[in-house]
Amino acid sequence: MQRTEQEPVAAPKASGRTTERAAVLVTQRVLGRVHAFLVLLTERPVSLYAAAVLRIGYGLLYLVFLLREFPHRDEMWGPGSPWTPTLARQLFDQSGWASILTLSDSRVYFEVCYAVALVTCALFLLGWRTRAMSVLFAVVVVSFHARALFMADGGDNLMVLMAVYLVFTACGRRWSLDARRARLQASAGETSDPRGGRLRHHLGDARVVLTTVLHNCGMFVIAAQVCFLYGCAGLYKVQGPRWGDGTALHYVLNIDLFRPWPELSQVVAGQHLLIAVVGYLTVLVQVAFPFVLFGRIKYPVLILLLGMHVNIAVLMGLPLFSGAMIVADAAFLPDRFYRALGRLGRRTFQRAGGVGAKAPVGTAPAAVPPQPSAE
Repeated sequence: MQRTEQEPVAAPKASGRTTERAAVLVTQRVLGRVHAFLVLLTERPVSLYAAAVLRIGYGLLYLVFLLREFPHRDEMWGPGSPWTPTLARQLFDQSGWASILTLSDSRVYFEVCYAVALVTCALFLLGWRTRAMSVLFAVVVVSFHARALFMADGGDNLMVLMAVYLVFTACGRRWSLDARRARLQASAGETSDPRGGRLRHHLGDARVVLTTVLHNCGMFVIAAQVCFLYGCAGLYKVQGPRWGDGTALHYVLNIDLFRPWPELSQVVAGQHLLIAVVGYLTVLVQVAFPFVLFGRIKYPVLILLLGMHVNIAVLMGLPLFSGAMIVADAAFLPDRFYRALGRLGRRTFQRAGGVGAKAPVGTAPAAVPPQPSAE
């Protein structure tokens, strides 16, 4: 009887120990993941090559845009625009936008600002003093966008957001003049003076941690922005009846405002089955995009999106929007892809240089017979 009475008491103790052990394991696992996340956030900058591609892509895209609109600069942003600087300033009081182009109505001032914008885009593209150039590039993009707010499209809006986000990233650590200068200094043995004191050392460590955190958060915000963009676009299309019955692209291709090549748009619009398939595929890819980023299926999805944006640029005449989206999609490719791409480019360049510089072994230059004189 005594042994029987003790058995109900021993069972809860064993169960309680098992529960405590499971709780400890779960706590340790959670703390380990939090620690790994903090290490990733503060010690290792992620997607440095992708950030460099964003810098090069958006710098080049806006530079080409400003050069393309150079003959029309006064009508679009200058004092001779129908949307005068006075009207722009009145709109700024209501919308909260700002632009350096409206600080003066002088034509000389506008031409200087335009030249500075071109130089800023070029230097940002090359990665020269990238931290300062990224701030100037953001000011340029925001100023030109705000000055001609009613001529903007989706590409301008995305460009403004990405220019601001890139300010917080370390987009100049790869494929830039800054990276080249850092390599030359490291090869020359130029290091900081160890006698600078403990305070300078701690400040340097704090600066590294701060820049790493800002970079990682900036890249996360860029990725989240693109995911929200695709997800919202796909969900809005689902709600539309024209996308539901597969005829939306037919109507898009017959809008005169978005038909730079009317004959080509007419030929494509005549392919009814193709139009329906592409319409449904567009909605599916955009809605699924945020959910396929952590698997290999994202690569065919990115290829489909690339084809979609190329078609938008050609058929609808929206190259700035398509270019901005293509560059944004490049942020989701891993650094190993860009490293392999860089190695392939260097190997191809060296191979091409070797062919031009050295003839194959065992061959001799052919003797050229003397040519008769034309006289």
